[in-house]
Amino acid sequence: MGLLEPQHILLIVLALLLFFGGKKIPELMRGLGKGMKEFKDAQNGESSSNTTTTTHTDEKPKV
Repeated sequence: MGLLEPQHILLIVLALLLFFGGKKIPELMRGLGKGMKEFKDAQNGESSSNTTTTTHTDEKPKV
């Protein structure tokens, strides 16, 4: 028995869907990817000052 069997992965994915919802998960993964990239850049000694980031939200302003 391995640490992460297919049934365990499926349970984790379903729990994440229930907890965060389908719309929030891509935003979380995008943030995780940016964080990992910044961490790798910092390890390599590259500065992140010459990179630009943009954020896009689909939410409408609340009035």
